Amino acid sequence: MKKNSLTPNKGLSLSQAQSISNLCNQRAREIEANLSGVNNYKKTVEVGKKVHEIVVGKPLPENVIALLTEKAELHGCQAFLMENLKAKESMLKAARQASADVTDIAVPEKPKTVSPLLNMLSEVNEDFGWEQLTVAEYNEYLEAQAYAAHLGQFFHQGGTLDNLRAELPTVKTVEWMVIKDGEKSPVTVETHHTPEQLLKVHEELAKLHRGYEQRVNYFKAKVKNLTTAENARIANINADAQSEAETLNNQAQSAYETAFKAYSEKVKSIRAEFEKTRQAKIQEIAAMRISVDGRFQKVIDTFLQQLSDTQE
Repeated sequence: MKKNSLTPNKGLSLSQAQSISNLCNQRAREIEANLSGVNNYKKTVEVGKKVHEIVVGKPLPENVIALLTEKAELHGCQAFLMENLKAKESMLKAARQASADVTDIAVPEKPKTVSPLLNMLSEVNEDFGWEQLTVAEYNEYLEAQAYAAHLGQFFHQGGTLDNLRAELPTVKTVEWMVIKDGEKSPVTVETHHTPEQLLKVHEELAKLHRGYEQRVNYFKAKVKNLTTAENARIANINADAQSEAETLNNQAQSAYETAFKAYSEKVKSIRAEFEKTRQAKIQEIAAMRISVDGRFQKVIDTFLQQLSDTQE
């Protein structure tokens, strides 16, 4: 299970988190709509004494980087909230479906030779590595991943900025339109940007993107290293288990005589205690709230105010 920010103390309720997540998504869609359809020029044609606009110009907003940064921030915050919403639902589901585990209390039987393989640990996968990260590290990873994805999407090959840069050199400064047979009128073509301006935006975005991408790669590498180290530790434990097998076989024979007598009562006691603990756990999880990481506080406070204003 991945890290979460759930706490029994103060924080966001599930309903608040869901509402804020929806608002984050709504605002991000507004930003995307604002950036959609930008182009390099508008086209006008003069017919008689009247100027007609035949291609509507939509230049890059002056605050394009701020918009993209806000969009990434919104997606990072939404990812944080959804991870915690899913985590709480998962925890509740697990608690409700849980049952007393008595599989390790085996019904006593005539001892058999214990194979070392029975005590061998399985290797872990990268889920283990993610679990070793602190909540702050995991939240930083979510944030960096959101920034890297959404900044890169805008300026990488095939993105809006890349298409603008590719198109700009091909824009003709003058075009002609046939108004009627034998008569042409000039079409005024006005570009919004210069290649240098678009290059500057590209370079600024690329610099931001590299920083966040490096953080994403850092955490992925850290998870891999943690997983590798744990599997090395497990390999050593498994080696020790082989040497312990003979000792376990000797102990099993002497323990058999008293094991069966205690077995039934122990299972009964464990199941009764487990049910008591399970109900308490369900109540504890149900009361949990989301402790807001500082990096998302500004966005969440903004939308909490909106929700408060709406309810008034």
